[in-house]
Amino acid sequence: MVSKNVSSCAGSATLPFQYVPVEEVERIEKYQLGGYHPIMIGDSLQSRYQVAHKLGYGTYSTTWLCQDSQSAEFVAIKVGTAESSAREVHVLDYLSKCTPLDHPGRAMIPSVQDNFVLHGPNGNHPCYVTAIARCTRLLISQLVLAIDYIHSQGVVHGDLHIGNVFLRLPADFNQLSIEQLYEQFGSPAFEPVVRLDGQLLPSGIPSKVVPPIWLGKASELFTTSESRALLGDLGEAVQPSAEYRYSSHAPLSFLPPEARFEPELGLSFPADIWTLACCIWIKLGQRPLFEDTLATPDDITAEQVDTLGELPRQWQQKWEARHEYYDESGLPNQGRQVSSWGERLENHIQLQRLKALVPVFDSEEKAAAMNMLRLMLCFEPKKRWTAHDILKCEWMEKWALPDYEESRLNDRGGYADSL
Repeated sequence: MVSKNVSSCAGSATLPFQYVPVEEVERIEKYQLGGYHPIMIGDSLQSRYQVAHKLGYGTYSTTWLCQDSQSAEFVAIKVGTAESSAREVHVLDYLSKCTPLDHPGRAMIPSVQDNFVLHGPNGNHPCYVTAIARCTRLLISQLVLAIDYIHSQGVVHGDLHIGNVFLRLPADFNQLSIEQLYEQFGSPAFEPVVRLDGQLLPSGIPSKVVPPIWLGKASELFTTSESRALLGDLGEAVQPSAEYRYSSHAPLSFLPPEARFEPELGLSFPADIWTLACCIWIKLGQRPLFEDTLATPDDITAEQVDTLGELPRQWQQKWEARHEYYDESGLPNQGRQVSSWGERLENHIQLQRLKALVPVFDSEEKAAAMNMLRLMLCFEPKKRWTAHDILKCEWMEKWALPDYEESRLNDRGGYADSL
């Protein structure tokens, strides 16, 4: 699984800088006891997997593109920090054994090919192996089906955003040698690790780091057979019937409001529905519903209120910064630029589609799509649609799902038969 997730590492905001920062690379300070495992291009993991490139990094892991010496195929290996758990492997294993077998969303859950533990200077690191995939445009129908499948099995994703949705790579990718991989996608760009105090590197710190490889391409260049989605990064997944999760690590612009105002209730299935709506919005028009550039949590809450209306009364009382954005009557403070739901629809979706030379929604489809999204974005979690409700709504049944079914029928690569 590709993960070009560049979210900050847990606790890294409080780590003092000890090394010269490198762009597009994980915080080097996190290579410490309990943190990342030092890996170099060319390393052999388990005497089987040769490291060819980095695929990405996230809060609790780095992910590497490796060639399996037994099968000669490329795989993705996710190497957890020593403080991480094997939760994701357990969740993927559980979902792979669930019924019904014919649920179309099941095919969008990656399977674990191998798992092991690496022992290093920073601790013991859980690792698992999956097929590789590429980051690219999100396929809405497949994503909704995938969420419907995991929810039907009692699993909440917990960290859903566009960076965790991928497309499978074509079969001929495995015909490349490592040298050909570099010729086609670029060789690793090594950056030396340098201490700010000029001292020698301690053990557990790699001598060089490398930004992730980019395996994607423009969305219009994808063929039907290449448009096979995978839902990735279930490391934050939770089963509400058996455990509580009180916080969300989703990006700020995707964060469901209950994670801020009612964390004591724990996250559940409606949290995924909120983040799913944010994913759908950004891929319909290529702009996020809530802009998070240089934004604070209060800025995001204000954007949510501007767009969707007043917060529930019990949340208004908890929002201490409300007076910085609204007067006592609930009107925006003078001088604030406010963008309503309708304005965001026109500027974020219709205008962006025009710029991309993609047909805009006609009045009928626009009304159906916006009705679906509004019912996914209810502030009160209990009032949001379920994934099953979404699959049965007008926009999905009349526009999205028919296109998806047609693509399956036209796919001569056998995707329809594999579901």
